[in-house]
Amino acid sequence: MSQTIALRLRTLTLLLLAVAGVLLAGAAPASAHAALTGSDPQQGVVVDKAPSQVSLTFSEQVAMSDDSLRVLDPKGNRVDTGKPANVSGTTYAVRLHSGLPDGTYTVAYQVVSADSHPVGGAYTFSIGAPSKTSATVGDQTVGGGIVGALYGVGRYVSYAGFIVLAGGAAFVLACWQRGSGVRAVQRLVVSGWVALTAATLALLLLRGSYTTSGKIGDVFDLTLLGQVLQTKSGAALVSRLLLLAAAALFVAVLFGEYQKRADDEKRDLTFGLAIGGTVVAVGLAASWAMAEHASTGLQPGIAMPVDVVHLLAVAAWLGGLAALLVALYRAPAETPIEPAAVRRFSRLAFGSVLVLVATGTYQSWRQVGSWSALTDTRYGQLLLIKIALVLLMVGIAATSRRWTGRLAETATTKVSAKARAKVAAAAGRKSGTDATTEAGADSKTGPGKGGAGKAGAGKAAGRAEAGKAGAGGKDAAKGKTGGKAQPGGKAAKGEAARRAAQLARQQAAVDTARQKRLRDADPHRFGLRRSVLMEAGVAVVLLVVTTVLTQTEPGRTETEAKAATSSSSSPSSSSAAGAVTLDMPFDTGGKDGKGVVRIDIDPARVGGNELHIFALGTDGRLRDVAELKISFTLATKNIGPLPVTPEHVTTGHWVASGVQIPMAGDWKVEATVRTSDIDQVSVTKNAQIG
Repeated sequence: MSQTIALRLRTLTLLLLAVAGVLLAGAAPASAHAALTGSDPQQGVVVDKAPSQVSLTFSEQVAMSDDSLRVLDPKGNRVDTGKPANVSGTTYAVRLHSGLPDGTYTVAYQVVSADSHPVGGAYTFSIGAPSKTSATVGDQTVGGGIVGALYGVGRYVSYAGFIVLAGGAAFVLACWQRGSGVRAVQRLVVSGWVALTAATLALLLLRGSYTTSGKIGDVFDLTLLGQVLQTKSGAALVSRLLLLAAAALFVAVLFGEYQKRADDEKRDLTFGLAIGGTVVAVGLAASWAMAEHASTGLQPGIAMPVDVVHLLAVAAWLGGLAALLVALYRAPAETPIEPAAVRRFSRLAFGSVLVLVATGTYQSWRQVGSWSALTDTRYGQLLLIKIALVLLMVGIAATSRRWTGRLAETATTKVSAKARAKVAAAAGRKSGTDATTEAGADSKTGPGKGGAGKAGAGKAAGRAEAGKAGAGGKDAAKGKTGGKAQPGGKAAKGEAARRAAQLARQQAAVDTARQKRLRDADPHRFGLRRSVLMEAGVAVVLLVVTTVLTQTEPGRTETEAKAATSSSSSPSSSSAAGAVTLDMPFDTGGKDGKGVVRIDIDPARVGGNELHIFALGTDGRLRDVAELKISFTLATKNIGPLPVTPEHVTTGHWVASGVQIPMAGDWKVEATVRTSDIDQVSVTKNAQIG
């Protein structure tokens, strides 16, 4: 039975790792947690004379390096000068060379948001008139590639390591103190410490390349490492490493001095370890809270402590679950986990779930902000998946609680049966003693006294004769060997001793295996093991979703950024030259079918006009579509539709020159977008032209 269970455990583990790998592989690169909400010059605009600087406005504060903001001419040469500067609030600018010629210029930016995630993008504007451009800015989707994948894996491993380390130690101290002497539990907690330490070191090395070039060769660049150490994220990672040194001392005491003490001598040390472990765990959790979502945005002073409590509750639940799973499957037969310990963990897990519900509700409101963001943004959709997984775990946990109750009832029944057996055995021994006493009295006073004495004398004489015979035999043996023992006698005795020790070990192994079989045969324990294993499997997937969630732009930020961008580009904010900008969301219904078509009409007057059409994805970045067509209709005069076929210039950017608008009026502008061979939609919006 044990081999079958082990095989199932390995199969399920491989399956869960495969699911985790698919989710991590399918996850998009780290999304921008700061969004570009405005620019000057604006995206796609044509200006009459060359600007003196280019400025970008973000939804929150960002960190910039010397190359964070670049401006390239049509030939791909840089025309910016000096370092980017924070001119006001969340607006950053870089100065340009004077006397720039006409043509299309490319603005590329790559910064780090306040919550430590890289943000990148590019757009174009033109001076005088649009032109062909050979400028290339590479892949501005920062946080991707090999370095991005490694960074994502490192984040997952660090979360898992913290959960196993903190939750496993809490399980030992609060639920099963005898578990400090179980080798399997020791290995679990130590592996959590090793995983968290290794992942933190890896994240520290990868951080520089992750937020800049994305090249694997820059991982060991000491200059980049020095820059990382001066950032908030670098300080958080270094603080985590220092706290892990204290955690190593905690683990050494927990599985060293603590497990050697008797149960009645552990009380004071348990209290000390609980206080010290809590301080270290809070510090480790704060190293995430101080550098990620909680540290920026709405109510950071409340959000960071709430995030710390949330992480600790996750560790107590999922880490304790991992320790319970190991105890149920790997604890030796002589040290099985008691039903009382399982009940204590059940209460601890229930309390952790209540804390998770409270803190999670606040975090969801803070990061999402509206029902539409919950369903229309990637962050909200991932959050719904996470909630569903948590509910599934709670359902499985309820099953585990029922198995725990049955196991406790079985244990109580067995204890009562043993107590009754002991009472019956004691009564039997007492009856036997009374009978023996009475028989002895009869032998002293009964008529058979003399016969009994003679029989005893005869037995004594027999023993004496036997002793003499034995002595004679020994003397004969001595005479045969000249009074000395054979050397082979000692070897024979040593071989007999070794054989006896081997037989004893074999017997002990047989007894242990028998005890384990009897333990595993308990249907209640088997049911508990199976439900806990299922719960742990869901927890693995939940942790993957949580890791991806922390790398995704919060729904509130995405919604506010879209609103700000739409407001800045609405017709009411048209330029002095009379240009009109229209934003038309579309959804073709297919894969990657959602986005926004942005149409710039310049100068939006009767006669010749120039159109710049941009296709943006749901993340606000430029994207290509299979086909894009524009038409104009003036229904009040029965004019149109007037078709326009724009020319594709670069990724997500089309241009149409000399578009004739015959008369002024409220024109209906229609954009037809095709994202695949069969997925197509037309969207319209009115614009006052002339």
